[in-house]
Amino acid sequence: MSLVRVKTKGQVTLPSTLREKAGLNVGDLLEAKLEKGKITLAPKTLVDRRIDEALTDIRKGRTYGPFDSADEMVASLKGQLKHRAKAKAAKRAR
Repeated sequence: MSLVRVKTKGQVTLPSTLREKAGLNVGDLLEAKLEKGKITLAPKTLVDRRIDEALTDIRKGRTYGPFDSADEMVASLKGQLKHRAKAKAAKRAR
């Protein structure tokens, strides 16, 4: 059993042996629950991480659409590709 100390902002550091056994990496999400007087941490799946990333993108306005048709969506995607290609070319020119 490992003991951890709660820091001033409620932070705790999980021992590296526990992180390795649980397969946790920097940036992984954990779900914290209080169950029968015990705090449990459970790793969230990749799908949960992707949902969290998508919600962050939505909150920050990094979205496209809505589109009225598939053709409109494809045109938007092509425009984004052109924009990225120009940005990449400009970066290489520096």
